[in-house]
Amino acid sequence: MSLQIELVKSPCIGTCCLDERDVCLGCFRSLEEIKSWSAADNAARHSILADAIRRQQEK
Repeated sequence: MSLQIELVKSPCIGTCCLDERDVCLGCFRSLEEIKSWSAADNAARHSILADAIRRQQEK
């Protein structure tokens, strides 16, 4: 019996527009984070989300 671990869902809200720092104005992920999302494991995704939340709060 194998267990399937559900991956953390993307925070993308479909408002994809990068600012001058290459950070999305919709989800607050950097371009590099967006590009690496699909290959990232849950630990990496949680780290990306934490950074995105920090960026959003700094705005």
